[in-house]
Amino acid sequence: MTDGEAADQPAEVLERWQRAARGWSARADEIRDFGMPVSAWLIDELHLQPGQRVLELAAGPGDTGFMAAELVSPGGTLLTSDAVDPMLEIARERADKLGIGNVEFKVLDLQWIDLETASVDAVVCRWGLMFASDPGSALQEMRRVLRPQGRIALAVWAEPEENPWATIPTRALVELGHAEPPDPSAPGMFVLADADRLRSLLDEAGFVEPVVERIGLHRADPSVEAYLSGTTDLSAPFAEVRERLSDDEWAAVARRVGELTAPFTTEDGGLRFPACSLGAAASS
Repeated sequence: MTDGEAADQPAEVLERWQRAARGWSARADEIRDFGMPVSAWLIDELHLQPGQRVLELAAGPGDTGFMAAELVSPGGTLLTSDAVDPMLEIARERADKLGIGNVEFKVLDLQWIDLETASVDAVVCRWGLMFASDPGSALQEMRRVLRPQGRIALAVWAEPEENPWATIPTRALVELGHAEPPDPSAPGMFVLADADRLRSLLDEAGFVEPVVERIGLHRADPSVEAYLSGTTDLSAPFAEVRERLSDDEWAAVARRVGELTAPFTTEDGGLRFPACSLGAAASS
């Protein structure tokens, strides 16, 4: 995903996620490895026990939830969900490949979770809440489906300046006149980058003892070309712009991206970007 991707309910946005599913499937292992520090933090904060029922929202490839599935076994279950079935199908395929049997799958919306009140012991959502058009309502829904003393753990992205891997492609498009600057107040990667706001939203939704921490990670790519290829696969908005550019226009974009990524070039010609996520956890 790149800076400026927006979010959840409008049909055209759901369609973008559907189109992106093929790329997410092809790069699921890369996504898992990139996000592992965040996934590990989230799972640790859930304090899971055997026999519990865990809900993962905006699951994508599902690997964060799969870590939970192991911890609640025996007797526990994972409910893996996403807003669009093509994304959920990636998780189905990966669960089958990994031999995870205590998992169910369901298409669910962050802001209207079609589950009974107090029906799960824990909710995990990695990099999904910031795409909700009303994150406060989404958090209220998460609390509604949690049992008393249940746990929530979620992750959103920290400030754009701390995630150049996500902002550089959009910056190049904007500078060259191929895209409009992203609206910082609209749903998207960085709309919840303020830790104080995130903590306040948890408070307002009725959660208690919220904790918000910064989690460092990094993204590595073997070349600028590989970086652009990955961005095109994972970001439907970026791919849409790529499709309408001429060869010369795309070459100019690639050159500008090369210039912008120069500070992150390694000795072997690859790229290594810093990244930062916010992890938040609380009890119901």
